[in-house]
Amino acid sequence: QPPAPNRAETCRSAPTQHRPRTNLQANSRPGQQPSHPRTHGVAVGFVKGPGAEMSYEDKARDLMAKAQKKLKGWGMFGNKYEDAADLLEKAANQFKLAKSWNEAAEVYIQLSDVHTKLESSHESASSFAEAANCFKKVSKPDAVRCLQKAADIFTEMGRLQMAARHTKGIAELQEELGWKDDCLESYRHAADLFAGEDSSSEANKCRLKVAHICAEQEKYPEAIAIFEDVARSSVDSNLLKYSAKGYLLNAGVCHLARGRQEDIVSAIEKYMDLDITFDGSRECKLLQDCATAMDGGDQQAFTNAIAEYDSLTRLDPWKTSLLLTAKKLIVSRENDDEEDLT
Repeated sequence: QPPAPNRAETCRSAPTQHRPRTNLQANSRPGQQPSHPRTHGVAVGFVKGPGAEMSYEDKARDLMAKAQKKLKGWGMFGNKYEDAADLLEKAANQFKLAKSWNEAAEVYIQLSDVHTKLESSHESASSFAEAANCFKKVSKPDAVRCLQKAADIFTEMGRLQMAARHTKGIAELQEELGWKDDCLESYRHAADLFAGEDSSSEANKCRLKVAHICAEQEKYPEAIAIFEDVARSSVDSNLLKYSAKGYLLNAGVCHLARGRQEDIVSAIEKYMDLDITFDGSRECKLLQDCATAMDGGDQQAFTNAIAEYDSLTRLDPWKTSLLLTAKKLIVSRENDDEEDLT
């Protein structure tokens, strides 16, 4: 019997067999593990086929097609309007995910019509509000139109708090669009609605917006009346009494811009009686110094008074604009005096 072969010699003598290297191994360095096709975030060799996932817009259009089919059907099984409403709601959400705001808004408008057929006024108004939220991103005039429809429906329902909130939203959009007269009326209407629901805080916010816009349009008496009234109600509140001086300052600045010296002096005296903390305050000193400068026709003193106040408390653009109007009155009076002398 021949002796068994030496295993070690067999291994040494056997030729080494190498496995063919793959493309991934060929591209890797020695000692480095080959990377998987997905390692670097790129799917190698994956091609979208018929079963690939649909885009948000495609899903939305598919849902809309199903909703339209439901609406055109006879509705023998279940309520076709309820089914269509559910599909349209989903379609609008898909359009929002795709950031197709116009399309999403139009779907919400259709959804509102379906809810009207279902005699669901609240859902109909809410759908118009959702449409407005979408339109805000692409077309503010259309957003105003939809919010107005929502506010009208809530008003008919007696949901005045909701109507007030949407009316305020309308005013804010109109202000952004530069529709001053329209936004003024909307803020007034919103203030009335809030006041009717005993939401005095929200009502005052709208009234203060009315006052600011009226002052910009040189409707000073209405602006002054609102600022004084809000200040009067704030003095009686422990939470709001510290803001009264600011409202009185706004009213006083309107008096300065109006330029009636006797009214300015009497107003300052009235404000000191209205709020005991106003006398001796920086707000009071500013009004007194400006009134004295206007009475004496001293532009520099007027400028110095404003600069002194502004160095500690920054004046906002609204006050700055009105104070500039007041300063121009000093200049015009000086020019009139010079003409009289010549």
